[in-house]
Amino acid sequence: MSNASPVTVLGLGEMGRALAAAFLTAKRPTTVWNRTAAKADEPVALGAMRAGSVTEAVTGSPLVVVCLLDYGIVRETLEPVAGQLHGRTVVNLTNGTPTQASEMATWVAEHGGDYLDGGIMAVPTTVATPEAFILYSGERSVFDTYRGVLAELGSARYLGDDIGLASLYDLALLSGMNKMFDGFHHAVAMATSRQEGSASGFTELLVPWLTNMARLLPVFAADVDADLATAADPRLTQGLDVQISALANIMNASGDAGVSTAPLESSMAALRALLAQGHKVWSSPASVRQLRTSS
Repeated sequence: MSNASPVTVLGLGEMGRALAAAFLTAKRPTTVWNRTAAKADEPVALGAMRAGSVTEAVTGSPLVVVCLLDYGIVRETLEPVAGQLHGRTVVNLTNGTPTQASEMATWVAEHGGDYLDGGIMAVPTTVATPEAFILYSGERSVFDTYRGVLAELGSARYLGDDIGLASLYDLALLSGMNKMFDGFHHAVAMATSRQEGSASGFTELLVPWLTNMARLLPVFAADVDADLATAADPRLTQGLDVQISALANIMNASGDAGVSTAPLESSMAALRALLAQGHKVWSSPASVRQLRTSS
């Protein structure tokens, strides 16, 4: 084991164990703790030091990485050792909301600790691989101090001082993923509604199609940013009549195939609302504005 600065990992679910393993692979002294002690067996076998209590775990390292089920459990776990947070840095990689991140940052600061909030954009098997990246927000100086340590988990993406940005981007990225999966399942239900339809064969076509379409997203994003900054006209548009007609065909074909149209009804309602407001074309900025104002 090297003389590198030590780290503590609180929470040894599947993701927590992957984080601990990444630190251990990097030859970093790693202390681990979990409420169910047996979950520490795997990282201990890899060379981690098992903490017998949260106090022992927190006092074992200047950097405490937390990965638990939710922020309520994070607070419940840390409250008994609040006095030990003074002079330490808590990096919370637990999934939560921007409001929860802000509240946790305030609480840690009240007890003399530094705080970074984070969002893990990886599954456990891809932690510490080129596919993994982790979002961080909070004080830049705190991030810079531990940038090298955090990079052992995956690409460390610093978003800014706004403590809620990491959790906001995390949840927004998950939202995009969930919508993609929902779309996949709806598409596969349609494609397999006939005897010769094959989910695998259809997906061989879907993946390159979606990959090509994903290349439009940076252009859509630029249109949204330009609209926010100067209300500039978007570069990519399509007639609302074309959009509505195409979606109606998808919904009709879904119904004929015995596939629910419920996931598509909100999209149709949104397009018709734009038309009712006098819009003639669809654009990304119009859709984003519509989502904001309807919330």
